[in-house]
Amino acid sequence: MRRSLHIPHSPGHPAPTDALALIENLLNEMAEEGDWPETLTMRANLILEELVLNTLTHGDTSGLTEVDLELECEDLALTIGLVDDGSPFNPLTDAPEPDVTLPLAERPIGGLGVYLVTTMGEELEYRRENNRNHLKLVVRPES
Repeated sequence: MRRSLHIPHSPGHPAPTDALALIENLLNEMAEEGDWPETLTMRANLILEELVLNTLTHGDTSGLTEVDLELECEDLALTIGLVDDGSPFNPLTDAPEPDVTLPLAERPIGGLGVYLVTTMGEELEYRRENNRNHLKLVVRPES
């Protein structure tokens, strides 16, 4: 089963929360059709929320005009493909790794989103091609 979603981006259109609602609806449809375990739906939703929210709101979004999402599920392995035309950013190497050994009160705010994506996803790949960021990863019910 495969689904795609194109999210045009300009300041305020769509608001990141609108984009997240579209993605959640798409995931829920796929989950129902594929009879996914709840853990797969929850993991995928969390990962996509982090990736899309970070793409639409953090870093240099001045050149960002669109985000394309492709989801393909086979044997309860969900492959997520995310492509955007924003500034180059490789979450696998460009995001600082948080110190998760620090007590919560001593940790800086933020920085855990990419960490969660990289620890919950598998087979992560990034490339910059034709002035676009391409990120691909696989999500399973349990890793």
